[in-house]
Amino acid sequence: MKAVLPPASPTSTRAPVVLGEAPEPEPRDDELVLAVEAYSVNRGETFQLDGQLDRRWPGWRPGKDVAGTVLRAAADGTGPIAGTRVVAHPPAYGWAERVAVATAHVAELPDSIDAVTAAALPLAGITALRLLRAAGPVAGRRILLTGASGGVGHYVTELAASSGAAVTAVSATADRGARLLELGAVELVTSVEEALGPFDVVLESVGGASLPAALSQLAPGALLVWFGQAGRTPVTLDFFDFFKGPLQARIAHFDYTSSDAPYSDDLATLVRLVSAGRLHPEIGTVRDWSRTGDVITELRERRVRGNAVLTVG
Repeated sequence: MKAVLPPASPTSTRAPVVLGEAPEPEPRDDELVLAVEAYSVNRGETFQLDGQLDRRWPGWRPGKDVAGTVLRAAADGTGPIAGTRVVAHPPAYGWAERVAVATAHVAELPDSIDAVTAAALPLAGITALRLLRAAGPVAGRRILLTGASGGVGHYVTELAASSGAAVTAVSATADRGARLLELGAVELVTSVEEALGPFDVVLESVGGASLPAALSQLAPGALLVWFGQAGRTPVTLDFFDFFKGPLQARIAHFDYTSSDAPYSDDLATLVRLVSAGRLHPEIGTVRDWSRTGDVITELRERRVRGNAVLTVG
């Protein structure tokens, strides 16, 4: 079958991916086989491709966010039957014509949601849901969200605002962040320093100088949740400054994969919210999958707002 293949080894030159041949998936008993119609590219996968994150296992190919139609149901009888339209979140291998996915990581799609929209949901949407759970009740609370113009940021903004939070979104440019105001953010700024604190919750995903600056925006007893380092610049934190800051403030590290819960429930929640018109995926570009290399370059250069989706033809 055809699949998007990574370079033979990670290199500093960031060799482009290529469309080539890959083995057919060999599903376990609890896995279905999905005919992929669309997939989303995440920044984390671009970091894996250029060697900045572990690929985890030999023979790795990218592909975490997929949508399509079930070709073969799971042998153990769990999950949807053949012919069912689904959205899924496999650990890898999804940038291909077919992929095997555990039924615990799949949700059925209604006719009202197309494959392109569905493919934008899994990683960014699940992260947003679990991130807000980690933050605790948000109604009436002031939230500062950094790196807000990506896929996760758009979902967090709309979900938090609809729950009664006052969200201040930080985006590198006003143009990239304009949609966040439409989704319910009360304020859009282009740097953490411009934000008018203090905040009850800070959701930090940029790293570098952004995290220390965000710490200074915390109210007494407030929480900073660190969930990414999109800027790829290591954080240097002076804890003496932190100790002189707001009393009883807390820092927590967040990883959406740390929960043992299957992804199917969160995927079903996202599908339900989109179907009801309560969640609106922000899709910055839609291309044929032959253009995956171009999209990866644009993501690396921060030229895509929201999610980037590729269609498999």
